[in-house]
Amino acid sequence: MADDTVSTRITALEERIAYQDETIEALNQTITKQWAQIDKLTRLAETLTDRLRDIEAKAAQGPAAERPPHY
Repeated sequence: MADDTVSTRITALEERIAYQDETIEALNQTITKQWAQIDKLTRLAETLTDRLRDIEAKAAQGPAAERPPHY
């Protein structure tokens, strides 16, 4: 009888470990995807910041620095 109890407990622990392994793998995949998205958004934000700085620098130079439309 004691062997059945130990065997049942071991089986239950093995099932829990298998379920936890699946959960950990799913979470790892989610985190990996999120980091990729964060990296992409960070690069985009840097690009947009650079473009905004360029636009602000051109605006600070005033209209004299712009070429007339007929050129």
